Amino acid sequence: MARFEFKLPAMGESVAEATITHWLKKVGDRVEAEETIVEVATDKVDSEVPCEVTGVVAEILFDVDAVVQVGQVMAIIETEGDSAVVAEELPPTVAQVAENLTADIAAIKETTLAVSDFSNADRFYSPLVKSIAQKEGIGLEEMSRVKGTGLNNRVTKDDILNYVAQRGNKAAAGTTLSAPPASNTNTPTVVERTYSQRGEERIEMSRMGKLIAEHMSHSKHTSAHVQSFSEVDVTRIWQWRNKVKKAFEAREGEKFTFTPIFMEAVAKALVDFPLMNISVEGNTIIKKKNINIGMATALPDGNLIVPVIKNADELSLRGMTKVVNDLANRARLGQLKPDEVKDGTYTVTNIGSFGNVFGTPIINQPQVGILAIGAIRKVPAVIETAEGDVIGIRYKMMLSHSYDHRVVNGALGGMFVQRVAEYLEQWDVNRTL
Repeated sequence: MARFEFKLPAMGESVAEATITHWLKKVGDRVEAEETIVEVATDKVDSEVPCEVTGVVAEILFDVDAVVQVGQVMAIIETEGDSAVVAEELPPTVAQVAENLTADIAAIKETTLAVSDFSNADRFYSPLVKSIAQKEGIGLEEMSRVKGTGLNNRVTKDDILNYVAQRGNKAAAGTTLSAPPASNTNTPTVVERTYSQRGEERIEMSRMGKLIAEHMSHSKHTSAHVQSFSEVDVTRIWQWRNKVKKAFEAREGEKFTFTPIFMEAVAKALVDFPLMNISVEGNTIIKKKNINIGMATALPDGNLIVPVIKNADELSLRGMTKVVNDLANRARLGQLKPDEVKDGTYTVTNIGSFGNVFGTPIINQPQVGILAIGAIRKVPAVIETAEGDVIGIRYKMMLSHSYDHRVVNGALGGMFVQRVAEYLEQWDVNRTL
């Protein structure tokens, strides 16, 4: 009987380990070749790991939240035979598990039959989640309203249990008025108010949330944050983009947003000011030869991830658009590769997409600068003309530059953000895309 060692595969260059976040199979389950068996996470991205062979899960060697090294065996897959043979040939520890294999498989089959009404569901539900839903009388239509926090918005056990708890919580609310005493008409009416005790809800931080919290706290304790701000007139860009975006979408099959324009301007400014494209190790400054711009991207669950545009200064505007759209789309779908979120040398975050005018972003270590791009607004402004100054309506936005004052002085930090503003304000309206 063949025993296959299911190992953690290479997750990308310089990625040595991953954390197990969810086993999709348990001991006794059958798994098909190329079927996902476990979900793991590095310090940046979540990934699904498929099994290389067809067989039965005989042993799981690591629990959820365990850290596994690349190449380490995570599970044993029996590729031939039935449960009776497995019990005879496996080592004692596995045989003990296999003693209950027949009962486990019967229970799985019973659960699968019991929740067969979920066969038409448009998203995946694990047998455990479906079993809880059936027990609580939750049908397919109601299940579609349960918010999932798992990979690709999958409903986890905690999600369904939290939903059940909230569903059954009917808090009393309202006020009660006491009747005034009838014996003494001179006594003022006393109104007693009672309030419902709604309690509180404790929410465990997600794994990514914990990593972000640790990373941000570390950055604030490491770098001496200081900010410079520049107001930018982007009227020329606004009008030029309106002129070319429809033709670009018709030709390329994807949208042309402002983001590639901003990234191009930042890349040019980093070429002009190479001392913004550095990192710090102790008392040593490391100048980066490659300009790799991190693009902070909001995820559906509210967290952020920073895919990296490699060699951004070498891309044409069309090429920049392709890369920006691809990374943003795959980031939101949880399909980024580990190598695509590493080696950034500078970061840009578009807070204007949330309607914010400006902000003070936290530096993404070990970088020394991050630029926040505010919302574009129509505002009255003074316009200089040959005939004199006039008041007109212009499209403007704010650039907020946070930088590490240990190694970047105010002159450099201020000149850098102003150079980005100049590239944007001096946009060539006759440019082709």
